[in-house]
Amino acid sequence: MRPDLLLAFMAYAFVTSITPGPNNTMLLASGLNHGFARSVPHILGISVGFALMVLGVGAGLGQLFATYPSLYTSLRVVGAVYLLWLAWQIATAQPMQEAAAPGQPFGFWKAAAFQWVNPKAWIMAIGAIATYAPAEGGLLAVTVIAALFAAVNAPSVALWAAFGTTLRRWLTDRRHLRLFNLAMALLLVLSLYPLLSGHTQA
Repeated sequence: MRPDLLLAFMAYAFVTSITPGPNNTMLLASGLNHGFARSVPHILGISVGFALMVLGVGAGLGQLFATYPSLYTSLRVVGAVYLLWLAWQIATAQPMQEAAAPGQPFGFWKAAAFQWVNPKAWIMAIGAIATYAPAEGGLLAVTVIAALFAAVNAPSVALWAAFGTTLRRWLTDRRHLRLFNLAMALLLVLSLYPLLSGHTQA
């Protein structure tokens, strides 16, 4: 990849990773409710799951959406329903010391699997391959793009979990914590608009 193209791609990866969206909203809430250390598997699951998605798109999965638009429509519906369920989980989350099994943070595999029903993640992956993968690069170029995206994505999304952990100092009151969780749930619901309309911004 040419240096100028690499720089442009890294900027794309950073901006799409750091801006608010479903993953970052959930990590912010996870950092607050569970702490940073318990959110690390969630962080790693996002980055690895998304890297595998980029590899899949580069290998031709993205062409399925062009050939069968109904598949993408179905994906958006499934993603919307799942995001609404996650919003409910966040809205009803209990403080860390009172959390039961339903309040557990996302594990690695659950976070990785979520990327495959997240329409925004598909848009990001297809955009990365369509814009930055050289036509003659083959699987090696796609692998490099996936690895670089994961390297940029992990620390970017980790900042949201770290910020959530920092907020715990100020949100010790149960009422404030409940309001915060309700606000995060609302943001997650609002994120459905750009996802369902096909926009790339979070």
